Amino acid sequence: MSLDPATVRRIAALARIRVDEPQVAQLQTELNAILGWIEQLNEVDVDGVAPLTGAAQMALRLREDVVTDGGMAEAVLANAPDRAGPFYAVPKVVE
Repeated sequence: MSLDPATVRRIAALARIRVDEPQVAQLQTELNAILGWIEQLNEVDVDGVAPLTGAAQMALRLREDVVTDGGMAEAVLANAPDRAGPFYAVPKVVE
């Protein structure tokens, strides 16, 4: 399948992408390459391969749920615009 410039302009309009006239040819080449790749995927033999509808069918690896402070308090507080000891200092908002 090959796209013509009018189709490329229509796709751009539907996607709400502004495409100037000089860019149409480049976009046409890129879209045609993508469609060519999809055509290659259609040639793959998938007979006997069950479709994967999601990761819910897979068993997840479990780890012990341990609460930690992350051990990075100083690194995190280094980004604070103002601090009071080991805490962020913020302006008072309640009278």
